[in-house]
Amino acid sequence: MTATSSTPRSSRPASGQGRPTSQGSRPAQSRSGQSGSSQQRSGKPRTGQQSSGSAPRAGGGGDTRRRSTTADRGESRSPQGTDFAPLVAVVQTGPVITSFVELGVPAPLIAVLAAQGISSAFPIQSATLPDSLAGRDVLGRGRTGSGKTIAFALPLVAGLTASGRRVRPGHPRALVLLPTRELATQVHETIAPLAKAAGLTTTTIFGGVSQRAQVAAMRAGIDIVVACPGRLEDLVTQRHVRLDDVEITVLDEADHMADLGFLPGVKRLLDRTPVDGQRLLFSATLDNGVDVLVKRYLVNPVTHSVDSDASTEPDMEHFVFTVEVSDKQAVIQELASGQGRSLLFTRTKHSARKLAQQLTSAGVPAVDLQGNLAQNARERNLDAFRSGSVRVLVATDIAARGIHVDDVALVVHVDPPAEHKSYLHRSGRTARAGAAGVVVTIATDAQRADVATLTRKAGIKPTAARVRPGAPQIAELTGPRAEYVTPVKVPAAAPTPARSGRSPRPRRR
Repeated sequence: MTATSSTPRSSRPASGQGRPTSQGSRPAQSRSGQSGSSQQRSGKPRTGQQSSGSAPRAGGGGDTRRRSTTADRGESRSPQGTDFAPLVAVVQTGPVITSFVELGVPAPLIAVLAAQGISSAFPIQSATLPDSLAGRDVLGRGRTGSGKTIAFALPLVAGLTASGRRVRPGHPRALVLLPTRELATQVHETIAPLAKAAGLTTTTIFGGVSQRAQVAAMRAGIDIVVACPGRLEDLVTQRHVRLDDVEITVLDEADHMADLGFLPGVKRLLDRTPVDGQRLLFSATLDNGVDVLVKRYLVNPVTHSVDSDASTEPDMEHFVFTVEVSDKQAVIQELASGQGRSLLFTRTKHSARKLAQQLTSAGVPAVDLQGNLAQNARERNLDAFRSGSVRVLVATDIAARGIHVDDVALVVHVDPPAEHKSYLHRSGRTARAGAAGVVVTIATDAQRADVATLTRKAGIKPTAARVRPGAPQIAELTGPRAEYVTPVKVPAAAPTPARSGRSPRPRRR
């Protein structure tokens, strides 16, 4: 576990100095391990915190002045605004703190976590919370499933609570940006109980559903918005949302947003947020333009790196099963027939839908998660998988990072992914938070060379075997088969009767 700084040495705060602390959090630690005095960014009060001589917002309802945004400045927020020194690792010494009390988390939020059975911090939380609770910009680097959501949810809620500002209609106080609807929904489910305990309001904003409810929520006033960039930009353009009151901004899965081409929209949204706001960015890697976001929008960021994305969980087993094309469907069905939860990945939406139907028809209830589904169908299928009423979920790559379900025992790459990062992201749906898991890649003879290259780039040394239906290697992974479930036939829809009093319209030739 390391902490690094990405700004030039000349522009960093002196040792022992950090940003002002939030109420209920401990002061930022200096590199020598001693508590430092608070320091304002560029001599100005921190967003959400007031200097001794500053006047409170009129009526507690927000400043009458418009706060300066990044777009107003027309330049980087970074000190000196230009070159950055390479990341220099500073190893944190001393024991790792896992107590939320010692990390400075406010008691009401600790109570919410305890009610959910969460009593100690994961490494990414232990690493980032001291700095994020102190108001510093943080870059958290860690694999999917490492506990990043709670790592940014706690300082998000604690910071807004400490500032005590009232929300204005259409002006959220905090913004969380994510790449997919599924991920936004699940992150919101984590933040909502914490926010409720602090008396804060939350909502989600993403496409695929009517914007009417989202607009109504913003008019009522929302403290924390969890959003996907596309729909949020639409609402900003329509003047339903303004971002000039945002005190804290979080970018989660920044590298995946880059992969999906969302970075231009993300930049436009960040340019509308105040320059003195706190920014927390979480990403597995810093490639594909993510480093540009760090340089442009984070000031004196502390980088905490926990679990490199290129490494694999020690309790995750990887297998490559080579099959004949004619045997592939039967092998997939046997892999999905176990009693545990299984997650199968295909490359296309059509393949995901077709495979789910084929498995269900074969007595293995399955649902699909892919882009052609309406949002309510997505949520219904994911809820069925979460609850255990359906044990098999067939998904496309676009949904890979939006699935957070505990106890997924098996991940199957039905179609090998195009590149190694997708392999790691797909595989990360199992062996989460220290649990064990198995990953199987199905390859035909024509795909063997590509799969070998893929696993080598991913740093994986899988166990390889050629299998046929009924092979003992399959039974060893799946264990006892689940009971056969008779498919339910959906009755065909009755034809719509012709309207009374009217003859049917003649067919055109």
